[in-house]
Amino acid sequence: GVIDAIGDLSGVADNQLKVGDTVVINGGISDLTCEYCKAGEQSLCVNFKLLGEHLPGTLAEYITIPARNARSIPKDRPPEQAAAYTLSTLTAWRMVVTRAKVKKTDNVLIWGIGGGVALAALEIVRLIGAKTWVTSHSDEKLALARGLGADNTLNYTTTDIGKEIRARTSKRGVDVVLDTVGEATWTQSLVALGRRGRLVSCGATSGPMVQMDVRRLFWNQWDIMGSTMGNEAEFDIVTNEFRAGRLTPLVDSVFDISQGRQAFERLQSGQQFGKIVVRIPD
Repeated sequence: GVIDAIGDLSGVADNQLKVGDTVVINGGISDLTCEYCKAGEQSLCVNFKLLGEHLPGTLAEYITIPARNARSIPKDRPPEQAAAYTLSTLTAWRMVVTRAKVKKTDNVLIWGIGGGVALAALEIVRLIGAKTWVTSHSDEKLALARGLGADNTLNYTTTDIGKEIRARTSKRGVDVVLDTVGEATWTQSLVALGRRGRLVSCGATSGPMVQMDVRRLFWNQWDIMGSTMGNEAEFDIVTNEFRAGRLTPLVDSVFDISQGRQAFERLQSGQQFGKIVVRIPD
């Protein structure tokens, strides 16, 4: 978006913000007073809120956010990309880099390629140089993922994901699972996860209740982790990656605000590959 007015910038890291700047925003709002905020972990804030979930969202001509939640970007960056970038990429960065600590030697399973977080995770994992395994219900989406550099593609409607990965890795399994789905994929995630593996969950789109055999947890010495959005330091990192052009979101489609219903219908169809953007007229 573009800054229309500015209040107090004291205590703001990027305090050079000015009216007319093009910015990306961090949609996670923290109170900055709790012990987690003071430790630099704003997404763990005891009063953490998300725009569009706990607070009014961004499908509007004007929004009000704390100045510290905005970072300036070059005016020549496509506004559709800027709009699609931060939430998914910040979430994926924390999952991949901070929580899972993915290394070049890792095998990484990413569920649901075509979604914003999954695509951002694929791009970040590829930058690191690790080997990727991605899933979808759509062969067309899997073909598109191969075009983006995915090493292994699996259709979960026709393939037993866990068994197939075990077979292809000589029973070793993967080092990291990035799961945004929850209930529907949990069992297969654990079948695919190798010894000393790390599973990171950031969502439960298919349901929140999961089960596991705790004996497998301690025997395989797994790390099961949650991850939500990102802190201010991570926000700075992903903003710099966007400024430099090293990370760029994939935009599936763009709709004018007058076509808002069509945008949501596209989202509900599950056919999108990338982010759906709604354009607000000047």
